Amino acid sequence: MTALKIRPLSFFSILLLATSVVGCEDEHYINESGMVWNTLYNITYSAPKSLEDSIKATMRSVELSLSPFNESSLITRINKGETDSTDVLIDTVFAVSKKVNELSSGVFDPSAAPLFSLWNVGHGAKSNIDPTDQQIDSALTLVGIDSCFINNGLITRKSLGTQFNFSAITKGFGCDMVGETLRRNGCENYMVEIGGEIALSGFAPSGQLWRIQIDAPEFNDSTVTHTRLGVIELSNCGVATSGNYRNFRRDKNGRLYGHTISPVNGRPVTSVSTLSATIIAPDCMLADALATACMAMPLNDAMAMLELIDDVEGLLISAKDEGGYYFDTTSGFPQIKK
Repeated sequence: MTALKIRPLSFFSILLLATSVVGCEDEHYINESGMVWNTLYNITYSAPKSLEDSIKATMRSVELSLSPFNESSLITRINKGETDSTDVLIDTVFAVSKKVNELSSGVFDPSAAPLFSLWNVGHGAKSNIDPTDQQIDSALTLVGIDSCFINNGLITRKSLGTQFNFSAITKGFGCDMVGETLRRNGCENYMVEIGGEIALSGFAPSGQLWRIQIDAPEFNDSTVTHTRLGVIELSNCGVATSGNYRNFRRDKNGRLYGHTISPVNGRPVTSVSTLSATIIAPDCMLADALATACMAMPLNDAMAMLELIDDVEGLLISAKDEGGYYFDTTSGFPQIKK
């Protein structure tokens, strides 16, 4: 069994279960693993020889385009106002982000970086003190990807102070990009996992569909452990998980909530009890964005959104008021095997 470690602040464990066998005479399954974008990656694919150099080159191209942590990346230069020129990678994630922003009624918004900074969440966090209403309202004037546009490779921001952070979609997009690199090199069977997001194609080394284990939260006082929920069998799709049950709090009534900031009103979401969302989509980029959106939406709204999108399925775990959890799935979610 090969375990795929997800990003440290994720709240679902997604594990690849496979036995190592040799494919045809010329091809065999190869595993590449390491660190990228401050998280782990694990890639298994069938090929005559290692494609590590091509894989790393693809990851590097994604970083130089989309990483807000890299001072020389194109998105950082756009955020600083040094250029308004985009590239095909930014154009791609921007288009999907705009679509998911619309589908989620503004909940998914990669231009919300100023709000995350105010609330001391993620990259650019500044203070442990909650912001004032005036600071929140000021930050909201910079937020709104629906008011941003790309035409002929040039980006128009809502404001000169508007900044983009596509981290909620980049790992999924990176999985897809590595998958495309493998396909260009003749690989049809692969599993690309970066920080818990997964792109799948063809068959596992066992000759069967890829088997992905899903874990669920188990609460013990103020700590969280994992318990196995089950295994699903998949191929030719992307799988992404978003969650927040390690960074949780309780209201005065003892109800459990995660620390999610709404791009709509600029304040922490306290009306959503969703602890984790696992999404299956035609590509990992879309799955990644939708999983993030589901975390800030009421359960019924999130499920309704997922049901409206072709070839998309989801599993959402929610907290019970009395403790513990329950889960809901869309109508076409794969059978969960124990």
